[in-house]
Amino acid sequence: MNPNKTIKFLQDLIRIPSFSKLEDKTAHRIERWFIEHQIPFNRSHNNVWATNKYFDANKPNLLLNSHHDTVKPNQGYTRDPYEPKIENGKLYGLGSNDAGGALVSLISTFTHFYDHKNLNHNVIIAASAEEEISGQNSLKGLLKYLPKIDVALVGEPTLLKLAVAERGCLVVHIKIHGTPSHAAHPNEDNPIYKIPAFLDLARNITFNKTSSLLGGVKITPTIVKAGEKVHNVVPALVDFVLDVRINEYYTNEEVFEQIKEIFSEYEVTTKGFDLRSSSIPLNHPLVRAGTQLGTETYGSPTLSDMAALSCPSLKLGPGDSTRSHSADEFIYIDEIKEAMIFYKDLLTQFLKS
Repeated sequence: MNPNKTIKFLQDLIRIPSFSKLEDKTAHRIERWFIEHQIPFNRSHNNVWATNKYFDANKPNLLLNSHHDTVKPNQGYTRDPYEPKIENGKLYGLGSNDAGGALVSLISTFTHFYDHKNLNHNVIIAASAEEEISGQNSLKGLLKYLPKIDVALVGEPTLLKLAVAERGCLVVHIKIHGTPSHAAHPNEDNPIYKIPAFLDLARNITFNKTSSLLGGVKITPTIVKAGEKVHNVVPALVDFVLDVRINEYYTNEEVFEQIKEIFSEYEVTTKGFDLRSSSIPLNHPLVRAGTQLGTETYGSPTLSDMAALSCPSLKLGPGDSTRSHSADEFIYIDEIKEAMIFYKDLLTQFLKS
């Protein structure tokens, strides 16, 4: 495992714009890594994946996964987001922290274990696309092409702490209907006047089951739309979006039904239930291997490709989640080097125990 080569690999990826659904060129660069290391690989859309040399269909499968798509750079950037400069121990660039550092460290780790014999699990690496938008061609779309996954390690910035649980996410759309009219005429059914009562309901929703790792269910109004571009028209409706973060004690369907009941006088819909809470038992051998290496466990409030998995899954990687999607995104070079060592030690213990 060569840290300098791995960091150069990340610099190459940063130079290539890779917005969700447009990751074809970073997929080509990832393919080049496997070609250079003489590792056969597969590709589905912009997802690139490979299995270890001595894959045995009778063994369980460990998935190593991270994503190579990025969000668009925000307007606060003072640097070129595609120029991977290293200054004062920091590697700058869009996607460096989320989740390029984890991605290249996991690919390097997979390459190290690729031709090892007598592992107790097969090892599958998947560099996935469309993670930032939970797209149909993200990991959830790739899973049907992969062998059955028994346990997964998802690379995201966690400061190399073990994220043993992750909140699910439900996006709820609520329409408050009223009667449209000219603003000059009386109207007792203006939907904008109904907003305070709606917000009072939203603010006071409670769910009884609280997680020691993830806390309670959290509901946040994030989008509101009402009115036309002219001042003299009372709108027919107000559109709200609620971002609902769900702990491991509830299914997305259960939470949605309770929200529908509470907002029964409004029109309540959702586009899907697939962004589910995920976790791994604290006594799972992969978690035990991590804690024995001296790192701590926690519950993550942010979403990742763990939501697509139905097996025990652990989120772990270099970098800090608070830097994700920020202006002048960066990751410390030492964080990548530490991750490569940690991943290697973790999997040595897990795969050979």
